Amino acid sequence: MPPEVRTVVNLKPYREALALPGLRSLLLVSVLARIPLTATGVTLTFHVVLTLDRGYGAAGLVGAASTVGAALGSPLLGRLVDRRGLRPVLILTTVAEGVFWSAAPALPYPVLLPTAFLAGLLALPVFSVVRQSVAALVPATRRRPAYALDSMSVELSFMVGPALAVALATTISPRITMWAVGAGIVASGICFWLLNPPTRGTDEPAGPPRKVARREWLTPRLLAVLAVSLAATLVLGGTDVAVVAVLRAGGEVGWTGAVLTAWAAVSLVGGFAYGAVSRSFSPLVLVAALSLTTIPVGLGGSHWWLLCLALLPAGALCAPTIASTADAVSRLAPAGVRGEAMGLHGSAVTVGIALGAPLAGAVIDASAPLWGFAVTGAIGALVALAVLPVELRQRRVAAGDPAAAPTPTGAANGAATGPDPTGPAVTASTR
Repeated sequence: MPPEVRTVVNLKPYREALALPGLRSLLLVSVLARIPLTATGVTLTFHVVLTLDRGYGAAGLVGAASTVGAALGSPLLGRLVDRRGLRPVLILTTVAEGVFWSAAPALPYPVLLPTAFLAGLLALPVFSVVRQSVAALVPATRRRPAYALDSMSVELSFMVGPALAVALATTISPRITMWAVGAGIVASGICFWLLNPPTRGTDEPAGPPRKVARREWLTPRLLAVLAVSLAATLVLGGTDVAVVAVLRAGGEVGWTGAVLTAWAAVSLVGGFAYGAVSRSFSPLVLVAALSLTTIPVGLGGSHWWLLCLALLPAGALCAPTIASTADAVSRLAPAGVRGEAMGLHGSAVTVGIALGAPLAGAVIDASAPLWGFAVTGAIGALVALAVLPVELRQRRVAAGDPAAAPTPTGAANGAATGPDPTGPAVTASTR
C-alpha cells in the first residue's frame, strides 16, 4: 500500500478509541445484546402467520404496533435515564420484556396487538443507551471511530439475529423461538445492568440535571440531523423490500439472503473506512450520497450478482451515514438531556425503517420493482435538500457572518459550542 494511502486510512483511530477504559467491553456486550433484539420482527411474523394462522397483513399490524410503541417510548425512556439513571430503566424494561415474551405465545391475536404496542413502549433501550454511553466514554475528538465501531456492531447483529430466528422458527417452532428471543433479551438487560456503562462523562456535571426547556436544545440543527437520520433508514428500509421484489420478479428469490449479506458486508467495510480516514463527513452529505446511489440500483437487473454490484456504492454508505448522525447528536445535545436526544435519534431511525418498507412495497405493487429503489432514494435526496438551508446557515456562522448567527439558547443550556458536527468545521476538530 502506498505511504500516502497508509496515512489516510489506518488503524490508529481505532486503537486510540478502544484503549479508552470501558469502550471495548461496552461494544462487545452491545453486539451480543442486539442479536435477540434484531430478531424480534421476524419472530413475531412467524408466530402470527404460522402459530396463529393469520395473514402477513395481520403480522404487519403487530410489527407496526411494536414499532409505534418503540418510537414513542425511546425518548421517554431516554429522559428517564437522564433523570433517574440507567439501572432503574434497565430493571423496568427488562422485566417488561420478560413478561411480554413469556406470555405472548399464549395470547390470542386481539390481545397480542395492543400488548405488542406496550412491549414496544417499554422495549429494552440498548441501541440508544450504547450511543449515549459512547458519548460519555469517548472525548468528542475521538467519537467518529467509536461510532463507526458501534455502527459496524449493529450490522453484525442484523446479519446474525434474523437468520437465527428464521432457522429456529422453521426447524423447531415459532413458539420456542419467541421464548428463546425473550430469554436472550432478558439476558441482555441483565448484562447491561451488571456492566452499568456511564451515561455522563467524567468531565460532565453529575447528579440531577438542571431543567432545560426543549426549545433551548432541540434546535434547527438537531432537528435537521434527526430528519437526516429518518431519511437514511427510510432509504435502507425501502432497499430491503425492493431487493426481495427484484429477485422475486427475476425468479431468483433464493439468492435474497446472499444479496442482503453482501450488502451488509459492504456496509461493514464502509463503516470501517469511515472510522479510519483522517477527516469527517457531514451527515447531510452522506445521506445525500446514499440516496442518490440508491436511485439507480434497480437498473442492475434481476440477476442476483448484478444486483450485488449495483448495491456496492449505496451499501458502503449505510454504516457511515448512521454513525455520522449518532456522532452529530452526541455533540449537539447537552449532557443532561443526551439520553432523551439519543432516544429521539432512535425514534427517527425506527420511524424511517417503518415508513421505508411499506412505502417501497406500495410503489412496487403499483409499478415495478426497480421503482422501489428510485422512489425511496428520491425521498431521501429531497429530505437532504430540504435541510440544506440549515447546513448553509451554519457554514455562514462558521465563516463569521454575524447575520447568520443563531440565537444564544444553545450556549445557555450547556450544549457543545465547538465546531458544527453537521458541517465542514468538524473536519479540523477531529483530525
